[in-house]
Amino acid sequence: MEDVLRELTRVVLAERALGETLEQITGIARRGIPGADASSITLVRGDQPYTAAFSGKVALAADELQYEEGYGPCLDAGRGGVVLRIDDMLTEQRWPDYVVRTAAIGVRSSLSIPLPYQGGVIGALNNYSAEPAAFASPESLSVATDVAEAIAVAVANAEAHHELGEQARNMRIAMESRAVIEQAKGVLMAQQGVDAEQAFEILRAASQRGNRKLRDIAVGVVASTQRRD
Repeated sequence: MEDVLRELTRVVLAERALGETLEQITGIARRGIPGADASSITLVRGDQPYTAAFSGKVALAADELQYEEGYGPCLDAGRGGVVLRIDDMLTEQRWPDYVVRTAAIGVRSSLSIPLPYQGGVIGALNNYSAEPAAFASPESLSVATDVAEAIAVAVANAEAHHELGEQARNMRIAMESRAVIEQAKGVLMAQQGVDAEQAFEILRAASQRGNRKLRDIAVGVVASTQRRD
């Protein structure tokens, strides 16, 4: 377990694509969770689940069977925020169609851990094994929970990075808009002999009449002057 925690602390979150980070964490899960032959991460956006990363193709196949059925342990864990374990697909009764199809691709047991995020749940960490009762030990649950928390942190970091990028973009657009409006005011002040406040009122009135953004009116004023020049 200490080895897993050590690997998780070495995962670089900043300045990386979320998918790349999740692929690395999924590999750690597969290697570190006792019993896991394959692992995957299901994220839910709106009502749509998808596999964001996987280690071992059988994990992707088992996930997609759940998406086809519309239910299953990883979906129910991700939606309900509960840990769900299947000790044997051949005797499990809760998801009859799914477990039959999953057993047919060589999966006998699974462990699904919800991913906590800002007071809610955004998906699940899914672990699969070809052996029955592969996740029955307390250590499997403990390690899987630690990995799930690392996944939630990675997702939160990616969301925060995206939000900061959007804020910077919006600020840049606002500054550009202000600059072109000031240019347009200067043009009107020179052309019509008005002061700054009157120039702004001319722009505002044109914006209202034409039902166009003030910035677009200002761009037109500046462009017309440049064409004459």
